[in-house]
Amino acid sequence: MQKWRAARRLLRYSPKSLFDPRSNPNSEHSISRSASGFAHCVDGEKYHPREFPPHIEHKKERSLWNTTERGLERTSRIQYRYYGSLASKIQRNPSFTTLNSDDINYFKSILGEKNVIEDEDTLLSANTDWMRKYNGSSKLLLQPRSTQEVSQVLKYCNSRRLAVVPQGGNTGLVGGSVPVFDEVIINVGSMNKIISMDQVSGVLVCEAGCILENLVSFLDNEGFIMPLDLGSKGSCQIGGNVSTNAGGLRLVRYGSLHGSVLGIEAVLANGDVLDMLWTLRKDNTGYDLKHLFIGSEGSLGIVTKVSILTPPKLSSVNIAFLACNDYFSCQKLLFEAKRRLGEILSAFEFLDNESLNLVLNHLEGVRNPLPPSMHNFYVLIETTGSDESYDKEKLEAFLLRSMEAGLISDGVLAQDINQASSFWRIREGVPEALMKEGAVYKYDLSLPVEKMYNLVEEMRTRIGNSAKVIGYGHLGDGNLHLNISTPQYNDRILAQIEPFVYEWTSKHRGSISAEHGLGLMKANEIFYSKSHETVQLMASIKKLMDPNGILNPYKVLPHSIISYS
Repeated sequence: MQKWRAARRLLRYSPKSLFDPRSNPNSEHSISRSASGFAHCVDGEKYHPREFPPHIEHKKERSLWNTTERGLERTSRIQYRYYGSLASKIQRNPSFTTLNSDDINYFKSILGEKNVIEDEDTLLSANTDWMRKYNGSSKLLLQPRSTQEVSQVLKYCNSRRLAVVPQGGNTGLVGGSVPVFDEVIINVGSMNKIISMDQVSGVLVCEAGCILENLVSFLDNEGFIMPLDLGSKGSCQIGGNVSTNAGGLRLVRYGSLHGSVLGIEAVLANGDVLDMLWTLRKDNTGYDLKHLFIGSEGSLGIVTKVSILTPPKLSSVNIAFLACNDYFSCQKLLFEAKRRLGEILSAFEFLDNESLNLVLNHLEGVRNPLPPSMHNFYVLIETTGSDESYDKEKLEAFLLRSMEAGLISDGVLAQDINQASSFWRIREGVPEALMKEGAVYKYDLSLPVEKMYNLVEEMRTRIGNSAKVIGYGHLGDGNLHLNISTPQYNDRILAQIEPFVYEWTSKHRGSISAEHGLGLMKANEIFYSKSHETVQLMASIKKLMDPNGILNPYKVLPHSIISYS
């Protein structure tokens, strides 16, 4: 009887094909920048720069010996910074100089006064990551409008040994886009022009400051889509996406940015401009250096332009929200989906019942698609193709076969755009619900699919009733978002999480960062995923390309191998 009820739900097709609600700039997920250009998106929820989400992990700053301040200049023998309860002490690089009035006058001479920002309110936003976990003390924000201006700024900063932090939409999760101490912030948001779009090849060329959602809207009108889709698309910028090798919801279909990005333009620490802005699918002339900048988080250079291959927009989109009794059924469903849906499978997301409960409790207007029961696991499947009748027939056959095999216990297909949007709202709303629940420890991990949920279960056993452990993510590409939710940040709970979560991931040959990057949070944990020899080579590349170490210091690489000579 239950299977028949499920089958009736799954066969409720709409006569009209769906289109992707997440590419709609007028949808409820659209996030606009504030007037200052520094709105922050917390995976779907916008905070004004002066508004702070609840339960913030506090940062402590300590200077040893006496310090004196004279205007912009601050001198101290040694400066340390502690972040939250991690007891991770970071020493300011003593080779870096401090900002003075001559520096500011120089920047004004090349950028103009309005693009050299000293306003405290704007700096408060730019100094703070959107989780309000990391907070710097920069006194200056620069907004260059061209590659040449970025080059002039970096050449000067390198000569003066002024450390800098490249910044885009500032939507990162690991403290990579904000200062640690007093680094000069270089925000490329004013560089937001679309340079060209080739209708034949589908290659888009644009500046690094283009907001992802604006690119989505532009391409929609041109009959194409971005191969990248993120919950923070209303604020994040393509330069930051490339610099962090952002993943997202479409990776199972279109792969990572290492495959989609055909070329970049980047400015090195000494101001040299590397023109690698190719639009070719094939180019075997020597080392493909663009890959050094994809995922290096601004530590090797500042990306200023990008060329990216965009897929054609297809007319037939179907979305199913399904329930499974156990995690093994989710795995088996993925295996079958890849075999039987093949070329039309475009997303395969999963979440556990704790995740759905949070969303239902904290997000207004969200309803359970499969009332009245709560199931152990949920899967969201999206297919995208060009033949509506063929795609429906193929998806229907797959779902009926999966129900007969006992892989699906219940499910429903979106009948219209509103229902499709409501399904995606559940999946994309989990991070927002977590923020409303209280403090949250977030871990972004790549693991073998068959092992992914074992970590969630072991963490629940380890922590007990002192915190909620939630598991969800991109099952299609083996990316688990492990979240531990507590009323407030707690040293005892953190000690139960770390380093256990990193050790467990390393033991199972996983990665401690699937798509969020290392930033400041995980720089010292890199050895859980990379060998000493590999990390040492990374440090050598950093030394070669940025000998003074001014680009995004204290991030990506472990502090133990970065010399402060």
